[in-house]
Amino acid sequence: MDRFDRIFDLHKLLSAARRPIPRERIERELECSRATAKRIIEAMRLYLNAPIRYSREYNGYYYDPGGESMYQLPGVWFNASELHALLSVQQLLSDIQPGLLERQLAPLRGRIEQLLKAQHAGGDIGARIRILQAAARPPGRHFQTVADALARRRRLALGYHNRASDERTEREVSPQRLIHYRDNWYLDAWCHLRRGLRTFALEAIDHARDTGREAREIDTQTLDTHYRSAYGIFAGRPEQQAVLRFSAVRARWVSAEQWHPEQHGQWLADGSYQLTLPYSRPHELTMDILRYGPDVEVIAPAPLRRQIAQRLRQAAALYA
Repeated sequence: MDRFDRIFDLHKLLSAARRPIPRERIERELECSRATAKRIIEAMRLYLNAPIRYSREYNGYYYDPGGESMYQLPGVWFNASELHALLSVQQLLSDIQPGLLERQLAPLRGRIEQLLKAQHAGGDIGARIRILQAAARPPGRHFQTVADALARRRRLALGYHNRASDERTEREVSPQRLIHYRDNWYLDAWCHLRRGLRTFALEAIDHARDTGREAREIDTQTLDTHYRSAYGIFAGRPEQQAVLRFSAVRARWVSAEQWHPEQHGQWLADGSYQLTLPYSRPHELTMDILRYGPDVEVIAPAPLRRQIAQRLRQAAALYA
């Protein structure tokens, strides 16, 4: 029986008792020594504000009934491994976007750390987790507005900057999902202007306002079909299959990577690795292919092969 189990069992024992519980019974029920039982009682008093009193008459312990209601363990009670997992998730979110939801999460973090101390299972989990980001863009000033509308199932009026076309538009959208992808935040939503599912980069939102109108609901299967069927964050129905052949050296890494849930990998006789995956728009896939330089060759389709070849020639011309 660990410390958490003993605290929980002692709480149940004291809550159900009509008179003080003798010390010997506490030791027997908690399967521990006198010293351990005393440490458990002191930890509950110190860290959990438990009103445990000692009775000389019964040589036992009881909850002081002075309050209006019976004492309860604070909050939802977790064991040490569950609390460490919660702290890890909180630390991950803090590192992914410093300052994001910091005010809202601070009380939760304080409560978790208090419960860990009560179990003598503390330790600064933040010092043990490190997340390195590359080219991360802050989510802008409207993250909370977007998240609130998403949770409350409300439509948003957005001003959006399309950086590819340098066009700014006013839209009304029904938020469906918040996505954290490659260190950046996106909103999947039904766009009432375009009458279809669209993905919006949060930092490109100029302004956002809750319209007070109910959001249009899109079922999970439809969302998954639309956003997971093709490669990358800006998905849609897959129109083509990309066939990529990686060199024998680079294959040692790529063969262990998942580029897409429906990808197909195949080792070739010369030790190279051929990867086949569906895609809709080529922009993101093109950037990922180019970062492998001479270690990858586009086998098909022909338009993608020509596009990569052209981009490589343009890059090489800069160094001529």
